[in-house]
Amino acid sequence: MYSEELKTTIKEHLKATLSQHRYQHVLGVAQAARQLAEKYGGDADQAEVAGLLHDAAKQMDLPAMQKLAWRSFGSTLPDTIVSIGSLLHGYAAVTIAREQYGIDDADLLASLAHHTTGAEHMSLLEKIIFMADYIEVNRDFDGVDKLRRLAAEDLDKAVLAGYDSTIFHLLEQGKTIYVGTVTNRNAHILSMKKDRTHHG
Repeated sequence: MYSEELKTTIKEHLKATLSQHRYQHVLGVAQAARQLAEKYGGDADQAEVAGLLHDAAKQMDLPAMQKLAWRSFGSTLPDTIVSIGSLLHGYAAVTIAREQYGIDDADLLASLAHHTTGAEHMSLLEKIIFMADYIEVNRDFDGVDKLRRLAAEDLDKAVLAGYDSTIFHLLEQGKTIYVGTVTNRNAHILSMKKDRTHHG
């Protein structure tokens, strides 16, 4: 389903539409996603393609992102997401994946949409793309080594640490925090507790 030919086509398009820095990041996320999928029993090719496409709309201007996101989500997205490019670009990437590459895999599309904000209920692939975006080889920020260690040991703990890292960063910068990120973080903690009870 996710052939090498498709990956090559996506890479060629991204190379032409993203800055060199952003393109290198995308390649890093695709590689990290593939590794996490192999480790945690996901579909490595699916994860690699999602990694390639997660930032396909990242460097568009906000009106272009809004038009793309509208085509897939209509008026269902919260105003906060629609008005902030750093939150909206994943939702815009869904339309690129669907319309440009014919991808209708609901799990892959959800992983693009939620790679920045997370979601209340995340599939394995959503967690993989969420984490790969943090830990890819080109990332260099305080705490990235801890996230890489956690991702190699326990994906759910790594996802929680990813949420916390983003929230701390926004607090330190004095920026607004999208309330959905906090809701999704709390839902993730509850699901971890349920899993522990279930397996315990």
